[in-house]
Amino acid sequence: MSIQKLIRPTIKALKPYSSARDEFQGNSDDMVFLDANENPFENGVNRYPDPQQRSVKSLLSEIKNIPENNILLGNGSDEVLDLIFRAFCEPNQDNIITLPPTYGMYSVLANINAVEIKSVQLDDNFQPKVDEILEVSNDNSKLLFLCSPNNPTGNSFEAKSIEELIKKFQGIVVIDEAYIDFSNEESWISKLSEFPNLIVTQTLSKAYGMAGIRLGICYASSEIISVLNRIKPPYNVNELTQQRAIQQLKLNDLTKKQVEDILLERKNLINQLNTVSYISKIYPTDANFVLVEVDDATKRYNQLIEKGIVIRNRTTQPGCENCVRLTVGTANENKKLIKVMKEI
Repeated sequence: MSIQKLIRPTIKALKPYSSARDEFQGNSDDMVFLDANENPFENGVNRYPDPQQRSVKSLLSEIKNIPENNILLGNGSDEVLDLIFRAFCEPNQDNIITLPPTYGMYSVLANINAVEIKSVQLDDNFQPKVDEILEVSNDNSKLLFLCSPNNPTGNSFEAKSIEELIKKFQGIVVIDEAYIDFSNEESWISKLSEFPNLIVTQTLSKAYGMAGIRLGICYASSEIISVLNRIKPPYNVNELTQQRAIQQLKLNDLTKKQVEDILLERKNLINQLNTVSYISKIYPTDANFVLVEVDDATKRYNQLIEKGIVIRNRTTQPGCENCVRLTVGTANENKKLIKVMKEI
């Protein structure tokens, strides 16, 4: 598959902006910087940040065992996804395919970018309907979004189905792996060299506990990363975010321990949820949350709010009638949740 054929003509012809820190990439020791119109008085953030976030990418490259030129960083995964739209989807002409129930920002970004949305609802087991997806796609179908583990359902998609879609879909397949660290499934970043039309997005917001710094990650071929780098804002990841990400990535063992604790709490929480009388179904999960079906989702949601506990009411999502989504908290938070759920 030729990626060049999928890129918007205006993006191909674009002359990217070159920032001061793009043009000078040498050793900064003992250099006097008078090139970027910055305030010269040192306070830790008076200089523009590295536009390519090299130190962060170096750590990610080591952790994920993937070359740095296969990595792009963004101001949260939402910016990464928006860049993908801008690179490949011609407004008022192209379309994307989503598989509801799924992460709502795919559709929001499509609407912002004036891109048609084709939806193929997941089957009763929340798995992709491969044949229907391929049937609904056409020459203008540029992006297919697969959220695995899926939000809000929590389950992972079958590897066989994902691989078939990557091979047969004639556009870019974007696998959103925001919750991959809580799953036993292997990340699809190990398949990037095999599939040129594959993009994998991850985040530091979940397992790494850094939702507040807004750092999203895109893994793809160097060809795709090069295209996205051409259109990203010059300093899209600020200095404080880069510094905080570096600190946390160096504590990778701590992250692994926290993930283990969350998985243990997830198991304990599910066991306790089985004892709540009005819960009729607990869906399998590979994420740090659990989707459960109750007798009246809106009623239970409001009752928990009154008791000081905030969950997510997902009853309006396709296939999720009377379902609520519960994030796995600390041991004490989970105990309080179960106690209150039984009281109401």
